[in-house]
Amino acid sequence: QARELVEASARRNGRLDILVNNAGVTVKIPHREIDEVTGAVWAKILGVNLLGTWNVTAAAIPYLRAAARDQQGGSVVVNVSSLAGIRPTGSSIPYGVSKAAVNHMTLMLANVLGPEIRVNAVAPGLVDTPWTAGWDDERSLVHSRAPLKSSAQPEDVAEVIVGLVRSYQVTGEVVMV
Repeated sequence: QARELVEASARRNGRLDILVNNAGVTVKIPHREIDEVTGAVWAKILGVNLLGTWNVTAAAIPYLRAAARDQQGGSVVVNVSSLAGIRPTGSSIPYGVSKAAVNHMTLMLANVLGPEIRVNAVAPGLVDTPWTAGWDDERSLVHSRAPLKSSAQPEDVAEVIVGLVRSYQVTGEVVMV
């Protein structure tokens, strides 16, 4: 499935020089309700957040390497992670762990894929999207504790992604948004 997606994209565009891994899933389980965390929850979250990111990236590497030869700064992968992968927050323990693994995979891949391919991640906190529309308690908490006293907008995250794509000397970074 990942290989087919990558091949179709490269065929449609004639090359693949930027990959943004933005798939993610969670199951909202308060951290203290540890008995609610099952193997099925772990499998679902790790399957999409970590293995999905890995599978698409692995399928894209040959295309990214080929495109890197033709341009300054090489090709780039940007993984969308989460603040929950850096701090013990987030919708559930498996979600936070999956995003911490994405962060570490980002660092590992930056070490082995450079200089042809740069690999970075963005780690948003709470972003106002339809997915988080009903998270009023979490939003109030973020607005009271966050230095900027607000949650992010999707455009805020997109601007950081574009900045990482354009930053030819940046690799192996996880940028909090």
